Order: sequence, then structure tokens, then C-alpha cells
Amino acid sequence: MTRFDPKELRNALASYMTGVTVVTARAMDGTPVGFTANSFTSVSLNPPLLLVCPGNHLSSFDIFATATHFAVNILAEGQEAVSNIFAGSKEDRFSQIHWSPDQFDCPLIDGAAAQFSCSLQNRVEAGDHHILIGQIQHYQASTKRGLGYCRDGYFSLSRERQSEAAAQGEQKFICGALVEYHDELCLLREPQGLFIPMVKLNDRSGARTSLLHHFDKLGLKAGIGPVYSVYDDAENGEHVTIFRATLLEKPALETVEFRPISQLSTNEFSRPVNADMIRRYREEHDHNQFGLYIGDAVRGEVHPSGGGGGDSGESGESDDSGESGESGESDDSANQ
Repeated sequence: MTRFDPKELRNALASYMTGVTVVTARAMDGTPVGFTANSFTSVSLNPPLLLVCPGNHLSSFDIFATATHFAVNILAEGQEAVSNIFAGSKEDRFSQIHWSPDQFDCPLIDGAAAQFSCSLQNRVEAGDHHILIGQIQHYQASTKRGLGYCRDGYFSLSRERQSEAAAQGEQKFICGALVEYHDELCLLREPQGLFIPMVKLNDRSGARTSLLHHFDKLGLKAGIGPVYSVYDDAENGEHVTIFRATLLEKPALETVEFRPISQLSTNEFSRPVNADMIRRYREEHDHNQFGLYIGDAVRGEVHPSGGGGGDSGESGESDDSGESGESGESDDSANQ
């Protein structure tokens, strides 16, 4: 049998563009489990069958290897943070997202493009994976576009079209701030979720002054500190500069919410870029060592500032595959 270099083989397989799913089930004690996977295939319409392939390196492998029911959640555009949580988070994953149980008590993730509740039809051992063939007992589908993935990271049809349109137009300039109050972060809420204070600029100049005026309008008294992140957001045609800031007093405003920095849930943020930046900020705050990120909304470098930080992408979680985190919980044929 020919022996291949596993990394090179995985890299070659990762050339194939796929969707992104989160496969879920329940342990015997009722604990919800799940992992990110692009090893998902429609098998048959009559009867309605699909398959997924959990790998034996998963911490939840024994649960999926004996499960009689499981669910497949096809993630929608904008759910990169959910994918990253189930690919690499060491925290309680289900406490970071919104979900509900299906008729078999398997978790269905809110906002997914489609959800399938399955009973096990067949299980096949295949090398270091099991092939689970599930018969679809119930499904829900929305009009949302699915999230895509390949070797270079996530992609979406909407994002590609918006990026092309933005490239043909004028670039917008945005500045914002991570506003700290002791060990809490000051956030604003919109219907889509939480976001940090941000304001549009006429050009690259006057960012600090414009941000201070914006704070005044919001009713926030804050001092602006060092730059934390500078990136180009091609999807929205924006050049973004983010500062760190310190709130001088805590206001009692309905539009403002405070979250303990150590407990920030990235799934609450309305924009994926915000969620990725918050993940890095939370980790750096824990060690009191902050770096300066320079790049774009997908890839860049963190430059040490005062001995802090390190070279990584904005998400601070993904490896070069863009999907598998440090814990190796992502499972797919190309990126495991």
C-alpha cells in the first residue's frame, strides 16, 4: 500500500470546495455534543438518506459511534463563528450559541440554512472514521445561502458578489473601539446582535476626534488608548481601525450592555469580523498582553506590543486550514 504524507494529502483534498455543517447528538447522560464537518453527503431521496463521517480522534467519537439518532445543521453565511466554536473551542460549546432540541433531543442550531433530524440507518467502519448513514425523519430549510469552505478558508456567494461590488466603488473608512470598564466590555445592541461602538469617517484622518464625538452622542465618557486592529473589510468595502478605550464611568443606558471580558461569547456579535476580533481580545486580556493586528477581514498578522501577542490570524483559533482549532474537534476528510 502506498504511504502518503498526511499533511500533503489533507491539503490536496482541501482543494475541493464544500459546505460547512455541525453534526450533533446526545450522550447517554443527556449532554449535547457536536463537531464541525464538511464530510456530509446526500445519499438518496427515496428513502431520504444522508451520511456524515466522524473521525476517531473526536472527544465525542464514542457517542457518535453508538448513537441511534443525530442531527446535521448546514451553516448559513455569517455563521463562521459557530463553525469555529465546534471546530476548536475548549469551552462549553452549546452555551455559546442559540439552539433547540429536535424530536429526538438532538440539538438544532438557530439560524442554520437547513437542519436534518436523522435516525441511524447504517454504520460502516472506514479506516480512522465511521460512516454514519442516517434516514431523514424531519428537516427544515430556509432561504439563506450556505456557508462555504475550501483550503484557503470560508467563502460565500453573497460575500464574493459584495466584494466585487465594493471593489468597483469608493472605499469607506470606519473607526471603532473596544471600550473597557474594569473587567467588562461596553457593547451596543442591534436586532442582529451585539457590536462595538463604530463611526464612519470622511477619510483616514481624524479617527480619534470622530470617535470621541461619537462617544459623546452615545452618552459615553471614555478615553482612547492605542490602536488594536487595522484591517480591510472587502465584503463591505471598508478600511477599519479599532482602538482600545477606557470608560471613565459606567452609564445607565438602555442601548448599552456590559459583558465580563472573560465570558464574552463570540456568537452574540452581529458581524463575523467582530466575533473573530473579540476572540483574540478575550485571550489577550486574560494574559494582559495585547498585540496589533494588521491585515484584512480573513487573514493578517498580530504584531507584539510591549511583549504581548503573537503571529496568528484575527480569529486566534484556527490553524492554516481555517477550520480546525487547537483541540482538533473539526472532522472532515480534507481538514481533520
